[in-house]
Amino acid sequence: MFAEQGPMLLNSHFGTSSPYWHLAFDSNALELTAIKGKTHLAVALDEMQAAKIRRLSGVTASLELTIQLSGQPIHLHLVGRRVNKFEWAGTASAYTDTEAVARDLVHGLSFAEQVVSEANSVIVIVDQHGRVQRFNRLSEEYTGLQEQDVIGKNVFKLFMSPEEAAASRRNIASFFRNGASYEVERWIKTVKGERLFLFRNKFVHSGSGKKEVFLICSGTDITEERRAQERLRLLANTDTITGLPNRNAIQDDINRAINERGDSQVGLVYLDLDNFKKVNDAYGHMLGDRLLIEVSHAILSCLDHGEKLARLGGDEFLVLVTQADRIMLQELAQRIIERLQTPFRIGLIEVYTGCSIGIALCPQHGHDLDSLIRCADTAMYVAKEHGKRTFIVFSPEMNRRVAEYMWLDTNLRKGLEQEQLVVYYQPKVATLNGAVHSVEALVRWDSPERGLIPPLQFISYAEESGLIAPLGRWVLQTAAKQAAIWQRQGLNLRIAVNLSARQLVDDSVVNDLVEVLRENQLSPCTLDFELTESSLIEDENRAREVIARLRALGAQVHLDDFGTGYSSLAQLARIPLDAIKLDQSFVRGVNLAPVSQSLIRAIVAVAAALQFKVIAEGVETDSENRFLDCVGVDEKQGFLFARPMLPEQLEQWLKTYSPRSPK
Repeated sequence: MFAEQGPMLLNSHFGTSSPYWHLAFDSNALELTAIKGKTHLAVALDEMQAAKIRRLSGVTASLELTIQLSGQPIHLHLVGRRVNKFEWAGTASAYTDTEAVARDLVHGLSFAEQVVSEANSVIVIVDQHGRVQRFNRLSEEYTGLQEQDVIGKNVFKLFMSPEEAAASRRNIASFFRNGASYEVERWIKTVKGERLFLFRNKFVHSGSGKKEVFLICSGTDITEERRAQERLRLLANTDTITGLPNRNAIQDDINRAINERGDSQVGLVYLDLDNFKKVNDAYGHMLGDRLLIEVSHAILSCLDHGEKLARLGGDEFLVLVTQADRIMLQELAQRIIERLQTPFRIGLIEVYTGCSIGIALCPQHGHDLDSLIRCADTAMYVAKEHGKRTFIVFSPEMNRRVAEYMWLDTNLRKGLEQEQLVVYYQPKVATLNGAVHSVEALVRWDSPERGLIPPLQFISYAEESGLIAPLGRWVLQTAAKQAAIWQRQGLNLRIAVNLSARQLVDDSVVNDLVEVLRENQLSPCTLDFELTESSLIEDENRAREVIARLRALGAQVHLDDFGTGYSSLAQLARIPLDAIKLDQSFVRGVNLAPVSQSLIRAIVAVAAALQFKVIAEGVETDSENRFLDCVGVDEKQGFLFARPMLPEQLEQWLKTYSPRSPK
């Protein structure tokens, strides 16, 4: 009797056996009405009943509920869902009214069914035994199978290899027990070829009284996304010019090799090409890039199995060797050096290059990536200093050199800023009458920590670190100020400052000279420049142009340390010089060295033919002085006459100086 009264009771209150229901988030009153949106009757629910309704999701589902209606209990079947953040709604039917319940479920689920069918994802629903329950439209398009043909069939047999199926069965069985959602990537054979899908798998209850659990597998085709990621990964780890692994990739490999080395050693062979910049400057970057490709092929031909080559950038390469030992790495380095001695033919151009190599081993020279690369890099720079085209194995003493470099680099910058540098002046004595018409400006560093530091200990570091330009500019400015002071005192002394190769290829030295002449009102110009032979080798055309501009401003240009470089007689004839300075290695003990005597006579004769003056430096004995007088050098400089002095000391020296008579 109770079962039959349910539909009648609803009809008597609402005029329909399927009234609408509504529940708000802030009230436990279940609103019932025959017209959607209007409240006809509100029924109080207990906390458990209200919570049960609020567990409904955005997908249509059903639940059972017993309420009191006009003092009479009625067992309802609610069909509905969460319609927004604050409301739940649907239709109610008497539990025994199966026709109405079915109608409401079909109506409520039709939208969800359409979503599943037309979703832009592969959706496959399987039961606990792996049997297919749903197979949406996109699944049909990818597989070429129809839903009616796969319903009830085993998903493992349809789409997986036996090995994959066994693993997947175990996983799904475990997930069914735990009820946890999960994601998995899987390659699937489709009519479009093998494609990679990301499946987001979630367990849901059927909502029916049977309490069945199903696995909803929603798959997205991520093949192109993964391919794009792989392309990006390759780009991030591949050198675009040579196709070799780049710095980022080889660092990962080195870390892995160090972590997995066990009792074995890991070796690094660090290469830097010699004179690569000159190739780029002479022939352009396109040919330089082609040379890098050819060099990488040449190095690869020297490697054994398991040895990996990477380009770090610029003209630097690195070879990683696992299971290494010192002899193996030295033999590899020698093979590479010998191979790169063979010229490379690029188009119609034959290019010669070579390399300097540093070697480091783990664990002897470092236990981590940074220290190992640093040691190999340090050894490579030492190899360059030893004349290039050689290899050096790292030793702890090299770290002291690096520490010294860092100290000089840091403190020399500070020295420039805090005016710790001073300029000394050494006179040049004329051979004809012993008069002093010029001096050489020699910079010293008065360090608070180490005292007076001679230029030999910091000039090379200044050149390497790029400080030589500001240092040279400061010396020029200081010398110009001193020249102006001496002019006002009636001392017409020319001052020669040293010019590095880096300064010579830069227009700024000419601009600097113009500026100091103007600021100090030096007219005529009494500043000269001394440059080494290596300056001419770097870029002769550029050197010739800058020298001509300096001389046009009234400066003289002298070729310093002549005889120790590689300039030719033909080159001397092309360069607009005023004087050449004999290196002190020729002068030292010349009275006892017949070969040096012959060379000096020849140099003096050539200079006379080219109308250059000859200045001899490093004169320390009367015997050396007499020989130089005999061969006819124009000026002499050395401790025999005077040591470098501060301006005030030089002024006092000049007052008491008595020229020596030629003997």
